Parts: sequence; C-alpha cells; structure tokens
Amino acid sequence: MTAVEHPFPSGEQYEIVLGEQRAVVTEVGATLREYISAGRPLIDGFAVSEICSGGRGQVLMPWPNRIRDGRYEFAGQPEQLALSDPHLHNASHGLVRWAAWRPLEHTPDRLRLGLTLHPQAGYPFLLQLAVEYVLGAGGLRTTFSAHNLGAEAAPFGAGCHPYLRPRAGFVDGAELRLPAAAYLEMDERLIPTGRRLPVAGSPYDFQATRPVGDTVFDLCFVEFLEPWVEFDGLRLSWDANLGFLQVYSGDGLAPDRRRRGLALEPMSCPADAFNSGDGLVVLAPGGYWSGSWTLGAILDVSGNYI
Repeated sequence: MTAVEHPFPSGEQYEIVLGEQRAVVTEVGATLREYISAGRPLIDGFAVSEICSGGRGQVLMPWPNRIRDGRYEFAGQPEQLALSDPHLHNASHGLVRWAAWRPLEHTPDRLRLGLTLHPQAGYPFLLQLAVEYVLGAGGLRTTFSAHNLGAEAAPFGAGCHPYLRPRAGFVDGAELRLPAAAYLEMDERLIPTGRRLPVAGSPYDFQATRPVGDTVFDLCFVEFLEPWVEFDGLRLSWDANLGFLQVYSGDGLAPDRRRRGLALEPMSCPADAFNSGDGLVVLAPGGYWSGSWTLGAILDVSGNYI
C-alpha cells in the first residue's frame, strides 16, 4: 500500500507575501499562525507541527470571549451553549476556532477564507462568515464579515486573539501605550459586572508609554482616545466596529509560553454581550456586518524599527 502523508494538525497552510512581509494562515480556524516583517516575528504563534494553544491567532465568531454558563435569551427564546470553558463554567470564544475554513480567494498578498455556520444547539442561526488577510505598506489588515442567511435575526459578535511578540522574549521589559480611558470591572469568572472603571490611578493606566513590568492583564479596555495600541515598536489599530480591546498577559498559559506574548484582542463586544447587550450586533435577516484591524511595525524615517 502507498503511505498516506499525514496532514498538519491545523490543516492546509496558506502563505501570503509582500516584500519583506510574510504571513501564514491555517485552514483550521482561519488562524493567523505566523507573521514576520523584515525578519522580525510580530506575533507569538505556533509551529506547523503543533495544535494551536492559548487561542493564538484564532478568529472568535459568532461571539468573542465568554458567555456566562453558556446561557442567553434572544427574541424570547432561551438558549444553552456547550461549556467550552468548563473551569469557569462559560462558553468561550465562539464556534469557529476548530472548523475547517475554505479558501475563497488566494493571491500572493491576499487571502480570503469562508465558512458557513449552520444552525446548531445553542445557536440556531445560519450565517455566512469570511475572514480576509491582506498585506500592505501599513502591515497586515484582517477583516471579518458576517452575512445572515436565515429568516430570523441573529445575535453576533467578533474578535481575534493575536499575541504580539516582544523582541526581548518576555512582555515585562516591553513598552506599552494603551490610550483607553476605562476598563470593564470583571467578576471572579471574568464576566463584566457592568461597571466601567477609570484607568487613571489604577495599575492599568498606560495612556502614556511605559514598560509592562509585572502588570497582570486579563481585562477589556474601552473608551479609547485613539483607535490603536502600541507595544514594543508595533501598532495594532482597528475600525469603529471593533471598539473593545481585551488585553491578556498570558499568565495562565503553560510555563514555556507564559508572558512571552501580549494578547491584544480587538473585539466588537465584550464578554457576555449576548446577555448584557453591550456592543452586541443584531443581524437582521439578510443583514451584513464587517470589521477590520491592522497590525504593523512602527518605523523611523529610514525604515528601521523604533
């Protein structure tokens, strides 16, 4: 018999290249596995032989973050999702992270993947989803989109989970500027309480650039004065449809990955939005939504990293 070549754990690998930029996206989850610019890895990704861990580069739809107890009510109908985060008894990070996405368009510097999300237990809605990655002069632009193909309105949210990689190996010595005026208070299960707290006077005030130090992050920031965040010579920016930013310092990861990347997660809504309604998108039948974020290096006039 002819030996069968085993596929990679994350499926097909799709590469896009522009000049000194190179990104690799996987079939499983439409996940951003690798992004390098001018020889510098910009994200803390994972090897082609590995299963994605810690949500690295994964797409989070039709909701980002957590839903308390996996329960919510929409249009008067109670729903129960599987508890994908059993430790905190929550449904976590949507339904598409481990699905096989199909290529819709692939050119040297552009990739578009699609997925039909069929009705299922806990989410009885029919959506056509797409993720597009494009390399340009400003870096890598990622665009999520959702089209409601069903006859009923559908609750929806989106996000992504990239870990930005510091040059020195750990986040502690890297500088961060996060021009947000407030963050969401969280309970012991990382669900927002409904209170917005000012960053001023708190350990989370990074409106002026300073080192991360020993700050432990697992918070959602809001009320941005500018729609971007800067970390160790990198800038992540987003459009008006992604107004929430979860920041996670990776302290709960395995020892070999702990605090080796700062997760900066642009989202359309915070945790538990299916219950709170905060930032929730309601897609009418036939309705369409999209949101974009961009990651790139901050360069000086000579084109060198700052």
